[in-house]
Amino acid sequence: NAESKIDFIHKFKIAAKEVEETKYWLILCQNSKSYPPCDHLVGLLGEIDKIITKIIATSKTK
Repeated sequence: NAESKIDFIHKFKIAAKEVEETKYWLILCQNSKSYPPCDHLVGLLGEIDKIITKIIATSKTK
């Protein structure tokens, strides 16, 4: 392997934190009247979060 399992999991944990931060900013934009609706993007982030969470969980068991 080019990188260890610990490094792999760590990088996906960082990605999960980035998803949460992006979701936070999108919700702020969503609550503002000067931005277009972004419900779709928040929904996509939810799906991405589920995928990342599953990757982390699966990686920990192998």
